[in-house]
Amino acid sequence: MDLPIYFDYSATTPCHPEVVEAMLPYFTSVYGNASSIHHPYGWIAENAIEEAREEVAELIGAEAKEILFTSGATEAINLAIKGLALSDKRKRNHLITIATEHKAVLDTIEGLVSQGFECTCLPVNAQGEISLDQLKSSFKTNTLMVVAMTANNETGNLHPIKQMADLTKTYGAFFITDAVQAVGKIPLNVSDLGVDMLALSAHKMYGPKGVGALYIRKGFPKIDLAAQITGGGQEMGLRSGTLNVPGIVGLGKASSISLKNHMAECQRLVELRNKLETGLLKIEGSQRNGSSDRLPHVCNVSFNDILGKPLLIRINKKLAVSSGAACSSISDKPSHVLTAMGLDKATAMATLRLSLGKSTTEKEVDFAIDYIGKVVNDLRTAS
Repeated sequence: MDLPIYFDYSATTPCHPEVVEAMLPYFTSVYGNASSIHHPYGWIAENAIEEAREEVAELIGAEAKEILFTSGATEAINLAIKGLALSDKRKRNHLITIATEHKAVLDTIEGLVSQGFECTCLPVNAQGEISLDQLKSSFKTNTLMVVAMTANNETGNLHPIKQMADLTKTYGAFFITDAVQAVGKIPLNVSDLGVDMLALSAHKMYGPKGVGALYIRKGFPKIDLAAQITGGGQEMGLRSGTLNVPGIVGLGKASSISLKNHMAECQRLVELRNKLETGLLKIEGSQRNGSSDRLPHVCNVSFNDILGKPLLIRINKKLAVSSGAACSSISDKPSHVLTAMGLDKATAMATLRLSLGKSTTEKEVDFAIDYIGKVVNDLRTAS
């Protein structure tokens, strides 16, 4: 198959060769169950998991005992939000989030609202930014948590997480962040940010699919969570089930590689992204979506007076791109992120998210600029 050039690294990334190499023994010769504590097969598996826990913790400035492994970020987010909401001894039932959050957050909170919880969903401006003053005015005496993503998965926007977390503390509430798109791309330190819980995923940073982690701050005030998967009591009793040893080893290795390489890679991607964006914005009727404070590798551009579906079909013949979040791509509805930013349905549908990665070259960026320009002009001429 003649595959298109890949510009969808925000959806997923290929496993780094060193990650695959690190994982392979745990599929074959080192196959023990980490819960088998009475023989060497189990001890070896357990040691591998604890080493990976250290590597993930080091990447985000945490302690190893604060890292809990999950099947991915969606499970981590569910455990953080529902686990906290359903265990709260103070009987607080008000949640605050943002209209542009990932569906893993919005749908989870919607489920809690159906059970009697309250939610304030903060709007964003045309650049996708929130108002700290509006956040401040949203707190109530019964506010339990604020949930806000570190970086938006469609526009790359970075939220002022430290300021939001600091403000949340003054009201005695907890702060949870979905950092899936940011971890491994930019420097992050949970202590500096002051967050209580943070979700991350391996497959967004050149690790395997099907594994993620939840950072849970230790210390005061204590974070009590109600387990969402019960059974054998693994992972501090909060996430039962046989641990995915190969996947966890892969997450650890991906974390270690990211820690070494992300600063240099960040600068390279900024330069490539800026070149791509500059070229696309020369196309008549184009506009960039998002603020200037964003991830280094994401470019989100809309094209006026053009139909979205034919645009995406034509573009994907040569370039693998998306029109929004991969998790929502099966829907024909416009991106909830872009409509929250004020885009009309037609413009939101005629939007391309191009995200770059470690294999992206300048030659590929040049091709993308020329090809997208040609497709847009052809579609406008035809219409």
